[in-house]
Amino acid sequence: MGIRLLTVSTAKNTSKILDEITHIAGDELSFVMNFGDMDADVKASSISRMNMKVAYGKQHIMKDTKYTGVLQAVENQGILEQDISEFIDHMFRTDPRYRYRSHNLFSLQDYLDYYHIMLDVISTKVVENNITHMLFFNIPHLGYDTMCYQVGKALGLKMILVTQSLFPNRFFSMKRVEDYGKLDAKGVTYPPVKIEAKSGDWFYMKGIKQGEAKKGSLTLKGLGNIALYIVRKEPQLLLQPKKLYEMMQRVRKIYRELPEWRDPFARFFHRNELEYFEHIIQYEEVSYDLDQPFVYFPMQMQPEMTTSALGGWYRDQALAIESLALMLPENIKIYVKENPKQGAYMRGPLFFHRLKRLENVVIVPSYANTHELTDRSLFVSTVTGTVGWEALQKGKNVLVFGRTWYASFPGAFTYREDLTYEEIVNYKIDHHALEKAYGILLGKSHEGVIDRHYTQLVEAFDETKNIKQTAQTIWKLCKEKEEFTFG
Repeated sequence: MGIRLLTVSTAKNTSKILDEITHIAGDELSFVMNFGDMDADVKASSISRMNMKVAYGKQHIMKDTKYTGVLQAVENQGILEQDISEFIDHMFRTDPRYRYRSHNLFSLQDYLDYYHIMLDVISTKVVENNITHMLFFNIPHLGYDTMCYQVGKALGLKMILVTQSLFPNRFFSMKRVEDYGKLDAKGVTYPPVKIEAKSGDWFYMKGIKQGEAKKGSLTLKGLGNIALYIVRKEPQLLLQPKKLYEMMQRVRKIYRELPEWRDPFARFFHRNELEYFEHIIQYEEVSYDLDQPFVYFPMQMQPEMTTSALGGWYRDQALAIESLALMLPENIKIYVKENPKQGAYMRGPLFFHRLKRLENVVIVPSYANTHELTDRSLFVSTVTGTVGWEALQKGKNVLVFGRTWYASFPGAFTYREDLTYEEIVNYKIDHHALEKAYGILLGKSHEGVIDRHYTQLVEAFDETKNIKQTAQTIWKLCKEKEEFTFG
């Protein structure tokens, strides 16, 4: 019968890689069903946005479907609660309060109903088409890919997950999300790779400054998004000049309180965003003492795959900070810094109320220097953030709450209930052992770029060569003729 493959490939570059896989596989690949864009079999975003858009020449995945109960037995198992929680979190990113192109789910029951409908629809498609393998070009985190992954896992299919690394021209692979960061060093002989203690200058943080800066003012991007919001969500404001004026005064105050490099409404505007930034500016005047013993916890941006998919229950970052607070002696502070790109998503008033209830937590200003906070801390804590890797390079231990690629490195501690403060602070990183682990990771990673945003890290990037290289590797992973990075 050959391999019958379901893929999630929503970007043009991964669709080209998939075409190349189909070409080199020949008769060994007997069927492909792709969740992707307009040229795919299923228009993936129509699931997360709940609209009726279909791929060219195809019918909507919901058309003429009836309940089959394919996964009824699996639905009754204990894992269902965690799977539903994950699906709801991943779907929530397209909630009307955070996206202009949104779905129309509002209540918990709405989410539950949609979950069970899509679980039945997708599992039926998988069984009807005799799917044997599933291929994901990133860790599932967008709702439609989450559901595909849960179905594939429940049915015991062969799973291939690939995801880009931070390192130029390298990507990772695994069979399960749970394997991410589990680096098996037995029997491998990759040479150590030199590590220099330095702070990262990541391209995705371009424009973010450290230290105090000139205060900002309303930008054209911000003004454009405010206008877009009014037209789409509150057109009545155009007939209420007093209310519109009052709202704009609130907007201007926020800009005047934040550094000019932080444009709060450049990407999105909503009443929720307005209230979030009104709350966050109060911390701009908070004082903090770097001579006070502290643990540094920089919060990660949400929604992102690194928290929603790899954070597990600690996608709730307040829960991670609460767990950390219980571990620390009374005299140790936790300096929490908000992510400079964050908006209102998962940052409601109750979130900050939870943090305020922790006596040893200090929320530091946006201008606080993250590198200095790392250097002066007792150790760094994060859900899965790159700040942990920066800390390890400097010989600083890190406590992580989720799944991260450096989890197996010396100095990286994954949270568990019996882990102690003394266990972390008394550990000394062997730099040579760290370089050895780094060498193993790079040796077990694969050559190529699967996330188009990372092509900028590769000098003289050759798209044609990259397509052929990555397709060959991924096809070998499908046939289990290539070793997976993790697991």
